[in-house]
Amino acid sequence: MAAVESESTAVVHAAAGALDGGDPGRRPRKRLADEVYDTLLAQLMSLRIEPGSRVTIDALARELGVSQTPIRDALNRMEADGLVVRVHHAGYRIPPQITRDRFEDMLEVRLLLEPAAARRAAERATPEQVERLRRMLAEMAELAEGDRHHAYGAFGRRDAAFHDLIAESAGNALVREALARLHTHVHLFRLLYDTQVTYLAMGEHDEVLSAVAARDPDAAAYGMRRHIMASGERFRRLFDAAEDG
Repeated sequence: MAAVESESTAVVHAAAGALDGGDPGRRPRKRLADEVYDTLLAQLMSLRIEPGSRVTIDALARELGVSQTPIRDALNRMEADGLVVRVHHAGYRIPPQITRDRFEDMLEVRLLLEPAAARRAAERATPEQVERLRRMLAEMAELAEGDRHHAYGAFGRRDAAFHDLIAESAGNALVREALARLHTHVHLFRLLYDTQVTYLAMGEHDEVLSAVAARDPDAAAYGMRRHIMASGERFRRLFDAAEDG
């Protein structure tokens, strides 16, 4: 299993010396665990860590060049999020891909919650939140032009952040928490490594942002619904192909 050579991994390596070397100005353990979490999440979403594979704390500590403590903290968090499964006396295992039934249930929940959140975001988003959404889309565009395998995982994380900020801007903490618990973007991006997904999603995101910035609730709700349905069709074809094969 190769570590993702990204800015996240580079930060982990840089912080490792401070963590293990006794520097009084070293990075706090919690922050380093967050960086390890982000690195492992990138590997999951870009399929560098394959579904069903086994991971151990020792191996990850050697690979990322950090002590076992932040690895353990990151894996505990991932277990709580349902992104890894603890195996008794054998480390952790990456869960298999989601089933079609789970995918359809997830899509239904998103269609119930996210268009309504986009509608509220168009009514309630602050200028600062709108500007953050713009920056996210600009970062996605830059990633689409970069290293394709690394960019795919990084794009997926920003995709998740974009949807989370829409929910945050709507001002309903329960809706935001419910969507976060689905880990939709992790599961969907793990289904297939396909950079075409990033290009198609960017235009759909822009439609949602334009409506939110224009304070047009109907257009924001419609744009979000159209994006979720289009995304659903893109991934649904994977299940169709698997069933036909």
